[in-house]
Amino acid sequence: MELKAVHIVVHGRVQGVWFRGSAQTFASERDLKGWAKNCPDGTVEIHVEGDPLKLDEFLKWCGQGPPSAEVTQMDVTPVPAREMEKFFIR
Repeated sequence: MELKAVHIVVHGRVQGVWFRGSAQTFASERDLKGWAKNCPDGTVEIHVEGDPLKLDEFLKWCGQGPPSAEVTQMDVTPVPAREMEKFFIR
C-alpha cells in the first residue's frame, strides 16, 4: 500500500478544546499513524501518515476540528512517511 504523509500546523483556537485528543481518535479509527502536539505559539502541530484517501478525510476534519475549536488556517506540507506504529499525543 502506498503511504502518504503530511506535516500540518493548525492555527486558531485549537488548544484547550480537545483538538489533539479528537485528532488521535479520528486518526486511529482510520488506521492513520503519527502524532499531535501543542506548540508554544498556540498552534497544534501534527504529523500524520497512511492511506491517501483516509489522509484526505483527516485533513478535512482538521479544517474544522472538534466542536469548540475555531480553525483559522492550516499549513500542510508533504513529508516522507516514517512508518509509525500508532497515532499518539506528544
